[in-house]
Amino acid sequence: MASDPLRTKLCDMLGIEFPVIAFTHCKDVAVSVINSGGFAVLGEAMHTPDDIASDIKWIRDRIDGKPFGIDLVLPASVPPADSLEQLEAKIPETHRGFAQEIKEKYNVPDPKGAIDLHTWGGLNQQMARAQLEVLLDERVPVIASGLGNPGFFLETAHERGIKVFGLVGKARQAKRQLDAGVDAVIAQGYDAAGHTGAVGTFSIVPEIAAMAGDTPIIAAGGVTTGRHLAAALCLGASGVWSGTLWLASRESDIDMIIKERLLASTVEDTSYGKSISGMTMRVLTCPWTKEWAKPEAPHALPPPYQMLLSANYIQGANDNRREDLMTEAAGQGVGFVTSMKPARQILFDLVEEALAAFEERVGELA
Repeated sequence: MASDPLRTKLCDMLGIEFPVIAFTHCKDVAVSVINSGGFAVLGEAMHTPDDIASDIKWIRDRIDGKPFGIDLVLPASVPPADSLEQLEAKIPETHRGFAQEIKEKYNVPDPKGAIDLHTWGGLNQQMARAQLEVLLDERVPVIASGLGNPGFFLETAHERGIKVFGLVGKARQAKRQLDAGVDAVIAQGYDAAGHTGAVGTFSIVPEIAAMAGDTPIIAAGGVTTGRHLAAALCLGASGVWSGTLWLASRESDIDMIIKERLLASTVEDTSYGKSISGMTMRVLTCPWTKEWAKPEAPHALPPPYQMLLSANYIQGANDNRREDLMTEAAGQGVGFVTSMKPARQILFDLVEEALAAFEERVGELA
């Protein structure tokens, strides 16, 4: 009888039962997955330092000492400390004009309140560092760097008993992070939701696993079924990083309009481009992504300026619940997300299907 293929070095490192990491912006999803034997990383890049500290306490109060992670974006290419007004002043009139054309063509309403993206850590280095200081002060068990090389704070984190995971889309990025001493590398393929590179998951995972030595590699990009989990382990990963899978869960706090869109979507309903943030990003197709993909559209601005440009559209669509305008980060595995289930059940289904896939190949497992 074969041993348990789902017991990996990632499980041993984190003290978890299943090698599944849920990346989510929803605290309730994170807590449910953690308390069900998986691991969760909460995306906090769009929250203020005070909000981040509050969220950390909220999670800790509900998981009885179990480990968890927090994800930030730490791009080195953005301005050091420019104010919102200084950043917006650098957006060219050509791009402002094109955004206005989209607003008028689709009757995009104004935001009703403060724009969430204006607190994004990727707007300037000072904002990102302030967010990071909270994680270091709170000694969160795991810090994940969704953008940027975490090498500059590795020593400080390790001194405080914090593990650091780096997310990469290229082998050379992985090598730099492995050389710096990260505790795990998330190898993310083109299939993924949100910011992602141009190399497919099936190519990048084994390439990085081959250079990683004893450092766990976590596969990301299109992971929405147990067969994806089983395949990732066979490629050399020690676990998977999943995001789209949890968006339509019962605990998820995203708008029901988006949940219903996700459940009805296929791979053909996602777009890949720079129109949202200035970096390549996969989202549900919407008028904004369609217009910026046209030949006559201006080239997307570099970060953080394109994000500032898209913020009005995104917030206006969300605040006014305009289904025809709304978008959400979604990976190419979205077609496998077909029902609204509790996060706990999603995790158990993922594990059960992965074990069934292994048993099909090697026989009964222990």
